[in-house]
Parts: sequence; structure tokens; C-alpha cells
Amino acid sequence: MAKKPSLSALCLFQEPQCVQYLLAKDQCSQVFPSPATLLAWRISALQLTAPHSHTASTWSQVCPEEISGGNQTLQTIILEKSNTILKGENNSMSLFQLYKSVSSVLNQEMKEEHVNTSLRTDTRKELRELMLTTLSTVNVTSMQTALKMSEVLKEVTYRSEELSSLAQVEAGHTLKSVSESLLIVNSEDGQDDLQRKEAASYLFAAVSNVLEAGGQNRTEDTSAPESSQSLVSQQVLTAVGNLQSALLIGKLPDDEPTVLTAPSAVMYINRLQTDNIDSASISVSGSSSASFTLPSASSIRVLEESDETVDIRMVSFSVNPFSSSDSFEIHSAVGGLTLTSLDGTVIPVHNLMEDMEIILPRSSTIQDYKSVLSLQDFSALQVNVTSTNASLVIHLELDQNIPLTLYLGYGYHPNETDYELMVHLPHNRNATGEVYSWILHPEDLVFGEGMYYFIARPETEVEAVVASNVNISVSCFISQCVFWDEHHGSWNNYGCYVGPKTTPDSTQCLCNHLTFFGSSFFVMPNTIDVSKTVELFATFVDNPVVVTTVGCIFLVYLLVLIWARRKDNQDDAKVKITVLEDNDPFAQYRYLVTVYTGHRRGAATTSKVTLTLYGQEGESEPHHLVDPETPVFERGGADVFLLCTLFPLGELQSIRLWHDNLGESPSWYVNRVLVHDVATDQKWYFLCNSWLAIDVGDCVLDKVFPVATEQDMKQFSNLFFMKTSKGFRDGHIWYSIFNRCPRSSFTRAQRVSCCFSLLLCTMLTSIMFWGVPKDPADQKMDLGKIEFTWQEVMIGFESSLLMFPINLLIVQIFRNIRPRSKKEKKPGKSGRVSPDLPATPQQVTQSVSLSPEAVIKDIRRIASSLFKTLKAPLPSPEPDFGKSTDINKLLALVEDVICQQNRIGQEFYDESKKKDDPIIITLGLVDLQEKTRTPTPEKGIRGRLKHRDYNRCLYKQLQHVEMELELLGPHKFQSPQSYSQAVRQVQHMKGLLESQLSSAASVSERGSPTPSLPEDGKKELTSKGLPWWFVYIGWLLVAVTSGVSGFFTMLYGLHYGKDNSIKWLISMAISFFESLFITQPLKVLGFAAFFALVLKKVEQEDEENTSIDGPLSTAGDSNPIFGARRDSGSIMYQPPPATDIEKMKSNRIKEQKAFALIREILAYLGFLWMLLLVAYGQRDPNSYYLNKHIENSFTDGFEEVLSYQDFFTWARTTLIKNLYGPYQGFITDGNSKLVGSARIRQVRVKSSTCPISSQLHLTVGECRAPYSFDTEDTTDYGVNWNISSLDNSSELSSVWQYQSQSELRGHPIWGKLAVYRGGGYVVHLGTDSQNASRILQYLFDNIWLDTFTRAVFVEFTVYNANVNLFCIASLMFETSALGAFFTRAELQSVRLYPYTDGLHIFVVAAEVIYFLFVIYYMVGQGKLMKALKWNYFRSKWNLLELAIITISWSALSVFVRRTILGSRDISYYQEHKDEFASFNQTATVDAVLGYLIAFLVLLSTVKLWHLLRLNPKLNMITSTLRRAWGDISGFATVIIIMFLAYSIATNLIYGWKLNSYKTLFDSAETMVSLQLGIFNYEEVLDYNPILGSFLIGSCIIFMTFVVLNLFISVILVAFSEEQKHYQASEEEEIVDLMLKKISSFLGIRCKNDQKPDCDKPLEEPAGN
Repeated sequence: MAKKPSLSALCLFQEPQCVQYLLAKDQCSQVFPSPATLLAWRISALQLTAPHSHTASTWSQVCPEEISGGNQTLQTIILEKSNTILKGENNSMSLFQLYKSVSSVLNQEMKEEHVNTSLRTDTRKELRELMLTTLSTVNVTSMQTALKMSEVLKEVTYRSEELSSLAQVEAGHTLKSVSESLLIVNSEDGQDDLQRKEAASYLFAAVSNVLEAGGQNRTEDTSAPESSQSLVSQQVLTAVGNLQSALLIGKLPDDEPTVLTAPSAVMYINRLQTDNIDSASISVSGSSSASFTLPSASSIRVLEESDETVDIRMVSFSVNPFSSSDSFEIHSAVGGLTLTSLDGTVIPVHNLMEDMEIILPRSSTIQDYKSVLSLQDFSALQVNVTSTNASLVIHLELDQNIPLTLYLGYGYHPNETDYELMVHLPHNRNATGEVYSWILHPEDLVFGEGMYYFIARPETEVEAVVASNVNISVSCFISQCVFWDEHHGSWNNYGCYVGPKTTPDSTQCLCNHLTFFGSSFFVMPNTIDVSKTVELFATFVDNPVVVTTVGCIFLVYLLVLIWARRKDNQDDAKVKITVLEDNDPFAQYRYLVTVYTGHRRGAATTSKVTLTLYGQEGESEPHHLVDPETPVFERGGADVFLLCTLFPLGELQSIRLWHDNLGESPSWYVNRVLVHDVATDQKWYFLCNSWLAIDVGDCVLDKVFPVATEQDMKQFSNLFFMKTSKGFRDGHIWYSIFNRCPRSSFTRAQRVSCCFSLLLCTMLTSIMFWGVPKDPADQKMDLGKIEFTWQEVMIGFESSLLMFPINLLIVQIFRNIRPRSKKEKKPGKSGRVSPDLPATPQQVTQSVSLSPEAVIKDIRRIASSLFKTLKAPLPSPEPDFGKSTDINKLLALVEDVICQQNRIGQEFYDESKKKDDPIIITLGLVDLQEKTRTPTPEKGIRGRLKHRDYNRCLYKQLQHVEMELELLGPHKFQSPQSYSQAVRQVQHMKGLLESQLSSAASVSERGSPTPSLPEDGKKELTSKGLPWWFVYIGWLLVAVTSGVSGFFTMLYGLHYGKDNSIKWLISMAISFFESLFITQPLKVLGFAAFFALVLKKVEQEDEENTSIDGPLSTAGDSNPIFGARRDSGSIMYQPPPATDIEKMKSNRIKEQKAFALIREILAYLGFLWMLLLVAYGQRDPNSYYLNKHIENSFTDGFEEVLSYQDFFTWARTTLIKNLYGPYQGFITDGNSKLVGSARIRQVRVKSSTCPISSQLHLTVGECRAPYSFDTEDTTDYGVNWNISSLDNSSELSSVWQYQSQSELRGHPIWGKLAVYRGGGYVVHLGTDSQNASRILQYLFDNIWLDTFTRAVFVEFTVYNANVNLFCIASLMFETSALGAFFTRAELQSVRLYPYTDGLHIFVVAAEVIYFLFVIYYMVGQGKLMKALKWNYFRSKWNLLELAIITISWSALSVFVRRTILGSRDISYYQEHKDEFASFNQTATVDAVLGYLIAFLVLLSTVKLWHLLRLNPKLNMITSTLRRAWGDISGFATVIIIMFLAYSIATNLIYGWKLNSYKTLFDSAETMVSLQLGIFNYEEVLDYNPILGSFLIGSCIIFMTFVVLNLFISVILVAFSEEQKHYQASEEEEIVDLMLKKISSFLGIRCKNDQKPDCDKPLEEPAGN
């Protein structure tokens, strides 16, 4: 090593198992060791330099070394060495040399088999990953570096099986960056072009290696995340594009194409003239790459608009470079062709008129199965087609080429006459290289999947002789041409189809567009390999989206299911028929009354509702519709009551509803009422749709509703409402979970389960079709703004076929299951009652004492009901019905009625027997012959049934009377004969009724051998439906569909990857909520409208089919004989009197006004609070302190300025000293920054602007008038106000030139002496004190201020960031024509950045809420103005409201204006930081905003007086002022006249001498102060004691002692009169009621707190 080596032949000694690697610029040599015992490497490097040469070589020695007792690994050594190299100066080349040496060892072949290869493989992977990670950090700055980097990348990636997923990502990133550097690095000479091509070759080889590694990972490591594979593919393809662009640099048109080959990829680049591209063939000979044949140039229409030259970029991969979640498996080469212009812009090629031919070699890994077919034995070949999505290819190989005819049959052996399809082969007889392939496209396989047979026959007899010795080798396979859809990131088969030249070795694809193409075999779209379930779920950590979503859905389902089960139990408690407690014990005729409460807000009631039925045959007693166990008449509820009457009421005509208006929510909105006659199964509907309330609707508590006719039931409003209500409560399965009808057999738990199953099935069908590619050529159908394709329609149809049948089946099973019959039924008011009551008087205890008087009352009640119901004539005139106590007379009266009815009924039945008219038939036959018969027989049958019902009811009541008589016995009666006669009378009447009932039964039996009773019909109705055990089938289907759907949804989600899963989940959620809140409600409304307008069919609801199938009597019910008798005449069964209702209305109106007043006060307090927040949010308390600080700093000696010389003295001292502080840009205090520069502006007057007396012309030569707009001087001058020496070249020449108000961005200023324009002569002082002093000296020397100056303004702006305030300062020096100076300082602080602190969001919220209040009041005042019209303006409070609204919007407009101006001024300052930035206009607008807000607060606070008008004291003050207004106005006139007189007099007397009287306004102010005791007597008395004493004394006597005292007296008299005649207004009563409500809410007991009579509940009689 001591002698100097030569670079051409360098010999270095070699240690055993070491590699010595020498790299020079032109040569390298390496010796490979035997790495059998490689545990670690010893790496050393030295640099050798040849004598007299500047070429350096880096020598690296890589040796295995035993490491004992250390923790240092091989990777650590490489990493440390890499870091050491990277820290050096020539780091990249040394690093490349090191990695090339390491890669050489890694790439050598293994020769010794005993090496632990698994350990070595892991080590190799880690080393390659380490090197690629380090290389990604190297910056490529030259073509030499790019070349070496490319060579190292090729070596590092040489073994693709040793590249991990992370290594592939790093390699892809490095390839992309290095390829980009080939485009960026400038070429210095021709040598760089060669290096670029060489580097591109190395990089393309590395690309091939990385692609091979990616393909191996996809087949071996299925758990690798798709996102990383997709990233690698994207980076590699980008690198390929960069390489193509790099190789096209400097390429001449029509030159030889550039071809790069690699083990797994081939690249073809060429540049052609547009004329030479016609039918060009693009292929690489000697390689198994894809080849392209372009169509004619005329079909490629896009090339006509492109440049003269076109770049052709073709690349072919033997490995699929794309990572996709679809089901296409690529078994061929993947080829891509791109046409670009000279600038690299891609030329779009699509929808070609001629197809482009692509030949894709088939992968050698696919084995072909050939069958031999002989033409001698007429054998047929059998093909089982399992997929119709791809093309079936039948390829024939013949010993001799002869024309053949192939016949195809489906399910049978075809022949020359019987076949499905036929083709002649070969297709082109004159072409060379004939191909015997029959392509059957999916549209050709019309029979779909199944067994196909085909045979081959020679075309002619001559050929048949030749073909006798010809054997045919047949290959059948499925092929499909697909392209890579870049927009959707998936393979798509639209626009491409398999060509006739397809063979087992290659696929011919014909396509009408350009992209990456591939050929697939045995493709099934969107399938999931269930066998890989474990592998898919192993990727849960990387893609938990869908699995977590499905799991959460299952969890939510379980929680909702528990809630639904509890609600079902609550609904079961509601499903009952409430037996009314006030039913008469003897009443046996039953009506089911179903009351529907509306869905409106506040529709439920807490009042006690009373119902009365009115029929043709009588009316029922009033009944309270109450249930002591559960609340009734809830919002949207349906309550069923059992109401019993003594006799049938016949056809119902109307009902009467009223309530007592008690409880917290007495108002009630009743929707409709259904009355069902249990005996005849007849139903009557009453469409109410009314409020029973004193403050809503018609303001009535008592209302009669007529029965609804068929026309009323079919009205659109009724049908639409009923159908909509039923649709949402039952049809909309999601909404019905929360608003289910309690009587529906479809429970909430079942509905939740159906929704759960439907949701999971929808998710499955959605995710199944998520990856389906769209056809670019599919025609869109346009419906306005809605566009869709036929493919989307078919996907929706297929999804519905997969999803809806099973879910519809589940729903129908749950809907139509019959309830399970129970062996034991609990008696009680559970809704299951029976039509008969057991009569067991011996087993009951008496609840009412039985006496003859009670029996007489019962008989009297029976007789009264009988007369009322049957409308029978009284047999004796004017019976004393109410006072009669003779039981025999009462029974005789009843007996006469029964006898009379018996004779009428007997005659009717006798006439029926004599007649041959077959009217006595079964009800079914009546229905059959209905068309040919008159309605008379039907009415006769109904009349007989009604008459029988009357007799039954009367018979049972007589039974009860007989039982009462038996229990009493004769000893309880005064006369035993009376008792015996009563018993006989009862028994006689029973006998008459029994004869009538028996005759009626015989007639019915003879006419109707099998009479159809209503109860039978009900039993048949209840027997319909599925058996109860079908519920288990429904639950099983729910479990199976939910489980399968959830499982496969999770598999699809895991298969698609995280990104696609998130996209699908978002689209699924949007679709679901759209369906839930938009589509489904619209569907319900649409169906309801269709049914209401077209079908007009009245459908029954679940409550309308309520039946009685259980015992009626409750536990503890006794025999009706001992039941409590109701007193229908009690006041509790009478509606509230009209006087009470009026009181209720009055109190309710007062309550409403009280609550409205409370709401108004609370709302206004909120409005006032927001206003104060806005007001004080615009003002800062620091403004005052900042203004005072600036004013004190700059007004030192300010008031002592009496001349122009004094002004310059003040400016050079006070102004300069405070304006420029020690900190650059800040004033003296160091906290306030000077915004721009300060400026001095003066306004002047012209000379000779005032007239001079002719007598003084000689004495006074010139006159200078006071300032006005007319006398202002606007002329441009030169130095020293010399108009002849005008010079614009000087730096300060502008100070002598007038600048207008618009040029200075100023505004007029109101001074003490005049109003000055915003223009004038201006000088800017600059931003430093030296320059300002120089300018002031220049102005002083050249007499810038003289006798023509009328005002001088010193203006500047500072910003204090500590308090976030701008202070606009204006120091004013005014001088009159007299020559005296008047000074004034105006400072205003403005916050132009209002939202900088953390509380700005609250200020913004307050501003928004305030204007929402303003809009609210605007709407209210608008309604009031519309109602009152011009009378609106007569109220002062309305005008006050109008003023508040107007000022509020004015303040908003001014606020916006201030914001705009502030932004404008700040922008101007930022662009002109050395100039004066005028914020005067912004400050003025801010001041206006402050004034508006102040007046707004003033008026809003005054409005509180109006809100507190209900206070008696304030109301009395208002009334007093109103009463005394006439006198007050007269005295006010006198006072004004007196004040004006004294003000004018004092101004004329003292105005030229005393300051307090110098103007009329000052004099008036002084006179007001005199009345208040604030007066300077001395100055008046000193001036003229006599005249002053007279004026002061007379003013005090006349003004204070006389006029003002009389004024006060008028008010006091009016106040005393108001106290005498004061009457409490209704508003004060409202306040008292409001205070009582508040006290009651707070639990405070008020004095004399007694409820009005109308609020007291009606007392019930003690007897009931």
C-alpha cells in the first residue's frame, strides 16, 4: 500500500472473505467473497489520488467480522457509516460507492446451502430498506449525480423479493424525484444527453424491479395495505412518464424510436410527423410486450387540431402495476399508449370511429387445457359456461388449414340443421397467418350460464375427404378486455371487446380510446373470497371504518330494542276498552266509543270530557269519558270507551261533547269520534276537527257534531289527513317506531328489527355495487336537472330485487300474525269484555240498600227510557210520572206499552207468514239478490232485529226488577197485595216478551236456518292471518338477513380499503338521511294525495276494528241490583253555565295577556341588554385616558399662542419634542405609534375681500375679511407667497400650493369662529425630528403664516396597541379678522380593530342577536301598522318604536360605513407609510355612530316607562299628565315667552361686555341657570348695579315665584283630581293575576288569594 497505485491497473491485497472495490470514473473491479460466515461487516474507506491527476478514487473494503459481546448489528454499522459519509463534503459519491459495494454482496448468488437463509433474508430486506431510505434524502444537483444515483438504485432494487413494502414506498419516492431531476438539470454538452439516456435506462430497470416486488407482495402478502401499494404504483408511473419526457428531449421527428427494455417492462418512445401516424404499428420486436396498431388518421379527429409532430409514448408491463379493490384479475401484459404534443400535453383520444387494435400477450402462468376433436366420428365438444360477463373464446389448431363450419347448441348436440349459432372459420380466407378462433361475446350467449355443445364440419365434400385425417386441438377459455379508469381508480371493460385474433397466447383487444389496457380471464365483478375472511379481518387496524360502523349499528340496535320493548309494554297497558264507571247498572245495550285526539300542539286535555249520543230512537245519558287508571285524550291518541244504554238508540244522528275546562291544560282538539254498535256491528263517524276551548278556535266548550255522511268521509281533506296520519304512524317504518298505534299488532321491537335488517341490507347492496365501473359511452337520460344512465337504473332495480323482497316478507309476517290465544283471561277493564253479565246475586255483597223506593225509582226510570226510546203514546192522560209512588200503576203503564208493542209486532209477524214473498232468507242470500230487490225487505229484517233488541233489553230489566222484588219480599211493602200484584205484572210482561222473542226467533230460524250473527263475523275476522308461531320465522329471518348483510358488508369494507370505505360510508349516510327525511315523507304524502283524489277509499284504522272478547265485569263488580244508580239530573252532568264560561274566558284572556306581558318584558330586557352590550362594546373606557394623555402632552403652552411667532415657538418645542420620541416611529411616551407623519394645514383668505369706506381709502390700503367659503384663497403661489415666483422643482414647493379637500382626503371642520373646508396649504413634517425642525425653520424664514392666515390645523394620528385604539388628534389655531388667536384641541379615539381579544365572539353574537330582536319588533310593528293603518301614527309609543327601529338600522349602516372607511384608511397608510394618513372621515363617522347609539339607548330606556305602565303609580302619573296637558301647554307657552324676552334683553345689554351673554344662546343658557340657582351675580352688579338688580329681581319674581309655581300648582291639582276619580284598569288586574301566577310558581302565599268561582270544580252530589 506504500507505493503509488495507478488508476488503470490497481492491485490491492485481498483478505479472506473480503471485497475490495475500487471505483474510478472510467473503471471498476470487484471480487466477491464467500459469505458463509458473514455476521457483520467491517467497512473502511480511504481515498487514493493518482500523481499529477485530479481524479480521485474511493476504495471501500467490506469484510465479515465476528462480533462478540456487543449489541451492534450490521444495520447499525451501515447506518453509522452512511451518516458519517453524509456529513462530509463529497458525500453523495462516497455514499453511492458504499451502497454499490453492499448491493454487490447482496445480489450475489447463494452457493452454500447450509446457510440460515431465513435470517439472511430478513437481514437483506432490512439493509435494502435502510439504503433506500437514506438515498431518498440525497439531493440530485447534476447529471453525474443523477447517473450514479440511478445505477445504485438499479443495484439496490435488483432482487425484488427482498424489497419490503416500506422499501417499495421509498424506492418509488426516490425514482420519482430522480426522474424529475432528469428534466430539471440543464444539459451542458452532448455528454450530458448520453448520461441522461444511460440514467434513464438504469432507472427503468429499477422501475421494473419495484413493479415485480409489488406484484409479489399482492400475491403473497394480502395483508399489505392497499394505500401503500397504490402510492407506489402512482409514484412509479409518474417516474415512467418523467423518463419518457426526458428521452424525448432533443429527439427529432421520424427518427428511430427509443426502446428501453427491462425484465418486467418495455418502453417505446418516438416522435412522428402527423402525416406518418396513419395506421402506425407500435411494437417492440423480440419482447413479450403489448403492441398497438393505430387506426387511420381520419378517424383520430383530434390530431387535426394538434401540432405537426406527435409524440408516441408506449409502455408495457408484464406485471399489473395498478392496485385496485375490484374483482378483475389481470392475466396478461398491461400496455399503455399516450399521444402527446411537443409541450407534453396529452392529446385526448376517445370515441374513435375505428377501433384501435391492441395485442396483449397472455401470462405464461395460465395453463391451457386442450381437447382433441376428430372430424371423422362427428364428435361434439362440451363447454360449461359459468360466467356471462366475459367473452368465450374457442380456438382451433389444425394439422392442415381447411375451411370449417362450427355449430353451437345450448343443452343439446347441434347439427347442420339444428343449431343456435353458426360461424365459418377462418374469417379472412386470403390473409396470411389464419386464426381459427370463434369469439362468443356476452350478448351472443343469450341463454346465459349452462352447458353448450359445438361441432366442426368441413365446408365442402372435397374438404371432407381431406379432413378425414385431420385432428383438431381445441382450447376453450374466457377472456375479457379491460382498461384502467383513472377517474375511479378501477378496471373498466366498456369501450373494449375481445377481437377475433385472440389465441391462448395473446388477446386481441379492440378499443375506441387510449389508456392502460389489460386482459382478464375468469372475471366475476364485486366478489368476495370468503376463505380470506381471517386475512381481511386482520387488516382491521388499518381499515376499521366499515367494521366499526356495523358494530356501532348493532350496539345502537340493541339499545333501541330495549327501549322499544319497554314502550311496547306501555302500549299494551293503553290497549284496552275503558268501561265507563257511570254506566247504568241496568243498561245492557253497548256502544264502543273511540275518540281520536288531534296531533296539533296543545291538543291534549286534562279536563273531564262528557259525551251524549243522539239517535233516531232516543238519546243516551251524559257520560264522563274518564279512566281512573291511565290518562286519556293525549296528543295523537285514540281512546276506546264502552258506553251502555238501557235501550238501542237507533240510527245515530249526532253527538254532544263538552268538558269542564279544569286542569293545567284544559284546551282540547278533538279530531273525530267513532261509535260502534256492538249488537248490530254498525259504525258511525263524526268528523269533529274542532277545538273545545275558551281561547282557541270558536272559543266554545260545548259543541254538537252531526254524523258524517259517505260524502263527508270521502272529502279530500279527511281522506288526505287519515291516509297521511296512517302512513306516518304505520307506513313510514322509521317514523312509526316513535309514533306507533298502540293497537297495532306490529310492535315497536319488531319495527326496530325490520329497520335494522333493512338498513344492513341496504348497506350491503350499496357496497356491492360501489365498485361497478361506469360506462363512459352510456347515454344519459335527462329529466330537467336530473341526469341518470340506464346502468344506474339497472343497478337500482337489481338492488331493489336483492333487498326488498326479503324485507317485505319480514314486515308482512310481523303485520299479519294472529295473536296467540291465551287460556286464561284476566277480567277487568283491559279492553276485553263479553256481551253478557252473570247474574249471581247470592255471591255479592250489597253496595246499595234495597228498598221499595229504590225499586219504584228503577221502574220509573225504565218506563221513562221506554217512552223516550220507543216514542209510544201514553195510555192515560198526563200521568204523574215524576211523583208517582204506586208501583202497580207504574208497572201497569209499562205493561200497556208492552201489550201495545206486542200487538203491533204480532200483526207484523202474521203478515210475514201469509206472504209468499221470500224475504225470510239468510242474510247471505239477501246480499246475493240485492240488485233485484227493493230495499223494503232489508228494512223489514232490520226492523225485526231492532224490535227484538228492544224486547231483549226490556226483558233483562224486568228480570232485574223481579229479582229485586224477590229479595225484598212482601214484608217490605205496606200492602202485601200490592207486592203480589207487582210480581204478577212483572211475570206477565216477561211472558209477553218471551212470546215475542220466541216468535221472532222462529221466524228467523225458518227464514235463516244458519243466521249470521255479528259475533260470528268477528270471529271470522279475527281468525284471518298467519299462525302465531310465524313470529319465530320472522325473527329468524331478521337474524339471518342482518347477520349475513352485516358480515358481508364488513368484508366488502375491508376489501375496498380505508379511503374507498370512507367515501362509500359518506355517500351511504347522505343517501340514508335523504331517504329518511325527504324521500319517504314525500312518498307518504304522494300516496295520501293519490288515495284522496283518485281512489277515494276510506280505510279503517286499527282502533276501528276493536272487538270485545273478554269478561266485562271488573274485579269487585257486584250484581247490578246493588250497583249505584246515577243521578242524571246532577249538576256534574250539566255543562258549565254561560256565566261561568264567560268568567273563564275573561280569566283566560287575562292570563294570556299576563303571559304576553311577561314575555314582552323579558324580551325587551333581553333587547336592552343586547343593546347595552353593543353600545359599550363600541366604546372603550381607555379612550378618555388616552385622549387626556395626548392632549396634556401637546397642549403645553398651547393656550399661550397669541401670534404666528408664538405658534412656531410652540411647534419647535412642545410639538417636536412630543411628536418624535426616543423610539423610532413612536411619540414621546413610547407606547403610541405615530401612524404616518404629522401635517400642518392652514386656510387663508384673499386680499381685498371686504369693503373699505371711501373716507378711509387713503388711510387703510388693504382689508382682510373673516373666513368664509367665498373669501377662501385657493391660488397657487411661490416662495413667500409670491405668485410671480411659482416653482415646482423645489422639495418644499408644495407648501405654497393649494390642495383641495378631495386631494387631502379631508372633511369640513366646525370651529369656534367658522366652518372650514378640508383643503388648504399643507406641509408634512416627516417621520424624524431633524427633518421636522428643518421644515419648521423653512416655514418661519419664508413667512408661511401671515395676516391672511385664518386657521392653522396640526393633524396627526397615533395608535396605541396596548389598548387597541387609534387617536386622531387635531390641534386648531383660529384667528379672526381682529388678529386674536383661539386655540382648541380635538381628539377622538377610534377602535378600528374591534375583534382582536378573546371576547370578540360574544360581541359579535350580541350584535347579531340585537338585530334579530330588531327584525322581530319590525314584524310586530308591521302587523300593527297593517291593522291600524293611519291610526298607528296617533300613538306616541308606536312612534317611539318606529324611531328605535329606524335609528337601529341607521346605526347599522353607519357601522358598515365606518368599517369600510377604516379599512380604506389603514390600506392607504400601509401603502404610504411616510405620508400623512387622514382618519378624520372615519373619526367623524365613528362619532355619528356614537351619537346614534346614545340616542338609541335613551329611547330604549324611555320605553321601559311604557312597559311598566301597568304599575298603578306610574299609570297615575301618566293619567295626571294627560289630565293637566291643556293647562301645562298654556303655561309652557308663557314660560317660553318670558325666557325669550329676558334672554334677548340681557344679550343686548351685556353681550358686548360679558362672556355669559355674548350670544343669544349663551343668554338663554344663563337665564336657565338663574332659575336653578347657578348664577354669577357679581359680574352683572359690577357692570351696572341698578339695571342689573332690576333685571335679576324681576326675572326671579315673575319667572320663579309666579309662573313656575303656578305651573307646579296646575300639576298638583291635576294629580289630586286623578286620585279622586282614579279607577283600576283591566291592565292592573292583569298585573295582579301575573303576580299571583309568579307567586304561585315560586311557592309564595299571597294575601286574599282566592280562586274565582269559575275556577272551582263542580261539586258532586253526595249521593253519587
